[in-house]
Amino acid sequence: MPDDLNAMLEPGMLVQNPAAPDWGTGQVQSNIDGRITVNFREQGKVVIDGSQVMLVPVFKP
Repeated sequence: MPDDLNAMLEPGMLVQNPAAPDWGTGQVQSNIDGRITVNFREQGKVVIDGSQVMLVPVFKP
């Protein structure tokens, strides 16, 4: 279930949308009831339905 992993996303975390790699890396702004607002470098602010899209956390060393 996609929202299982998405549920752990918190504001400030970096993520990518594997369905839209051209959006670049985004920063989670909020995660409320499965609706995740992310500010992507190349796309701007996007509200994502966490039950439909699996975001991938980006961990930088």
